[in-house]
Order: sequence, then structure tokens, then C-alpha cells
Amino acid sequence: MATINRPRQPAPDRPATRGRVLALASAFALGALVAGGVVFGVTRPSSIEQAADGLRAESALRDRTQIRTLTELARGTRTRLIPVLDGLALALPGDGAAGPVAVTAADDEKWRQAAATAVQGFADPPSGETATNVARSCLASAVRQFATAVDTYTMARDLTGPARAAALDLAARQRADALFTWSIGATALDAVNVDAGHGHQHVFLPISPGEGALTPDTEPEGSHQ
Repeated sequence: MATINRPRQPAPDRPATRGRVLALASAFALGALVAGGVVFGVTRPSSIEQAADGLRAESALRDRTQIRTLTELARGTRTRLIPVLDGLALALPGDGAAGPVAVTAADDEKWRQAAATAVQGFADPPSGETATNVARSCLASAVRQFATAVDTYTMARDLTGPARAAALDLAARQRADALFTWSIGATALDAVNVDAGHGHQHVFLPISPGEGALTPDTEPEGSHQ
């Protein structure tokens, strides 16, 4: 049987093949590096953004300190005002008549001094974050209303007849408004303390049923719930 002789195929050029593979790999790696550099350049925070982030961090830290200081001020003010509130609650009637207890001039002067000291404590407030400013402003407004209620009561003591009854009724309403305003500030202060990581801080003033002021929640003091 005849044998058919086929021409031999040339062996593949292995060095050339390896060269092409290396070239493709190098091109791919170079492309990845270029693409990565572009992405980094696009996503890297600019100097302005970095400065803004730094300012926000400093502001948050400063606000946390202000919240703590404001809470301490509120607690001290509450301690100072409670005797005033207790005295006014006994002295101010709900119907314009004479109060159930007699208030001396010395008692009245103590109330005025305590209220004036409370007002002074909130003088020249620092500027903080909006929520902290709201809490501070409500508490400051409340202590000014308490001071006004005491002044109105002092004026009423020198009056007689219908004028005295009208002044006493006005002082009672001012006291109620002051309690309500304080409760708003105390609620706001509680909220910013939780947001700042200090936990619940309750600096509410004691109120009587029916006065309509806000009351603290049931979370324990310092709780982060």
C-alpha cells in the first residue's frame, strides 16, 4: 500500500506567543492602574470638603460640651426656682381671691432674688447647634416669665379690691405659662442629650395636675433608649 507523505507543520512559535500574553497582561495592569487612579482622583475629598468635615467634627464636639453645661445650668436653676414655685402655688389663687397663706415681704424678696439670679444664669448665651439653641432659649424664656410672675405678685400685694384680684390672676397665669415654656425647653434638652450620647436627662419642674405642661418620659435617667 502506498504511503502518502504529508508536509510537516511548523512548530508554534512559543516565545512569540508568550510575548503577546505578557504584552496583553501588561496593558491590562496599566489600564487598571490608570482607572484606579482616575477613580481615586474623582472620589478623593477635596481640600474644601476635608476642611468642612473638620469644622463639622469640631462643631459637634463643641455642641456636646455645651449640652452638658446647659444641663448643669438647668439643674441648678431648677433647684433655685422650686421654692419660688412652691411659694407662688400657695400664694396665688385660681379664682382671684386671697391666697391660702400669708406671704411676708421677706418671702417676696427671696423670690425676686432667686428669679433674678436664674435670669442672670442664662444671660449672654453661647451660639450652638440649632436644637441646643432652641432648648436654651425656651429655658431662658421660662425663667424670665417666672421673674415677671414674681414682679406681678409683688405689685398685687400693694393693691386692693378688683385691681388686686386682677393682678393676682395675671401672676397666676404668668406662672402657668412659665411652667409650660420650661417644660418645652426641658423636653428639647432631653432630646439633645440623647442625640449627643449623654442619655436621658430630666430637668422638668414639678407641676400640678391640670396645668398642661409637658412631663418627662418614663426612660430612666441616663438611658440611651
